[in-house]
Amino acid sequence: MSGQRRSAASRARIVVRGVHLWLGLGLGLLFAVLSLTGSALVFYTGIDAALHPAVRVVQAGPAPDLASRVWDRALATGRARWHDPAGKWTIEVTGEGGTIPARFYPSSGHGHHADRMMVWFSPDGTRIVRAEPWGGYLMSWLYQLHMALLAGDLGGQLVGWSGVAMLLLLVSGIAAWWPRGSWRKAVAFKRDAAPIRRLRDLHKLSGLWSMLLLSVLVATGVLLALPPVARALLQPATIPAPKSSANGGDRASIVQAFAAAHRALPDGRVVFVDMPGAHDAPVRVRLQVPGDPHRRFPGSYVFIDQFSGRVLAVHDVRHAGTGTAVASWVRTLHDGTVGGLTTRILAVLLGVAPTLLFATGILHWLRRRAAHARAGTIGTAISGRRA
Repeated sequence: MSGQRRSAASRARIVVRGVHLWLGLGLGLLFAVLSLTGSALVFYTGIDAALHPAVRVVQAGPAPDLASRVWDRALATGRARWHDPAGKWTIEVTGEGGTIPARFYPSSGHGHHADRMMVWFSPDGTRIVRAEPWGGYLMSWLYQLHMALLAGDLGGQLVGWSGVAMLLLLVSGIAAWWPRGSWRKAVAFKRDAAPIRRLRDLHKLSGLWSMLLLSVLVATGVLLALPPVARALLQPATIPAPKSSANGGDRASIVQAFAAAHRALPDGRVVFVDMPGAHDAPVRVRLQVPGDPHRRFPGSYVFIDQFSGRVLAVHDVRHAGTGTAVASWVRTLHDGTVGGLTTRILAVLLGVAPTLLFATGILHWLRRRAAHARAGTIGTAISGRRA
């Protein structure tokens, strides 16, 4: 009976190794590309600023406060450049001096992958320092490659479901490695072994030391790429979608919106403001409240009537349930901002691991094939001589 169990275990291990091999051959290159681009994007705003000196103002001065006229001046400058009354503007409040980042969404754009113009206003809001379409410069191109393989919504689906297969790849690797004897030997690197054995050990140890954190990065990436799956699994609270009163009067200013948002969430830090073009859409102010882990993309919102300036709805992640609280950690775990600079550097290093795993795995497989081919040739020659 024990012999049968060992035989069944051996067959199962062979199957698992086969699954791991073919998943690695099929997904290894994609895994490496997504991981390397992810590493580059950990510091993408800083890299982008270094590549475009025009956005770095030497004498920037202090950051404008929320009551400054700079915000509405920048909005007016942008609207004067792009004459699209139904287009939406999103202006970022960085809390720092220097240029003011913004995004312009034309009225024809819809969805997460819609066309947009990335704009940087001068610190006083009177002129445009830089304007480039999303995807038209290096870091945004890398972002689109990482998130959707440059293929829009369909590419995002492919990335997300490939991520599920990548999780299986990681798990099957651990299962294929799982030692039957000495754990000490199983985690050792045999420096004096044959080259093919050293390759196997390097592949094995790279996978062991990176597997847990890589699984976190891949799993959170799947949730970001597949919002319906994330909603089904986490069941976060629905974000309100109120409408502005269509009275067609004067629109509320950004400064008025900031004041209303501050009254609604006094302990919140304003990060973004969306100024709509559609007459029934509200102004949306995005804020980080205490306990929300992501500094740049927090999950709390205040919705304001764009004509009356009245608060229409508030979405506070602190009172939105467990699913929302868990969902708020997904992005910060994925981009490495969860622990500040240390974890961001760790995320960069982890992004190199799949490339190392793919390279060592391919080389090991090719060497094994060559060795088997040589063994087959020698066996055929010996059989011929005996005949």
